[in-house]
Amino acid sequence: MDTLESYRQIIEKILSEYAAIPYAYGDIKSEVVFDSTNNRYLLVNVGWDGERRVHGCIVHIDIINGKIWIQRDGTEHGIADDLTGAGIPKDQIILGFREPELRQYTGYAVA
Repeated sequence: MDTLESYRQIIEKILSEYAAIPYAYGDIKSEVVFDSTNNRYLLVNVGWDGERRVHGCIVHIDIINGKIWIQRDGTEHGIADDLTGAGIPKDQIILGFREPELRQYTGYAVA
């Protein structure tokens, strides 16, 4: 299996595991959106918390030029830890939600 396909499978598995975690309140569910043609992966929450509508992106990951770009990370401990724990090297992960001039201090790829 090539690297790109391996990255796709790892991302899909991790996001699916997050989506399976039930919410403790409200009528909220997590959904995954996988676009392997454009290498875009999302975890979104949808539902109601009482009278308040809930709809938002929790995690947004793109694969751009062979590197994993974490565009949004709303998890408690950080999706990058899950990716490295699954075997993806830190130098292949870019924290896109961090300012470009600060990325050099993260321990992950700059771009």
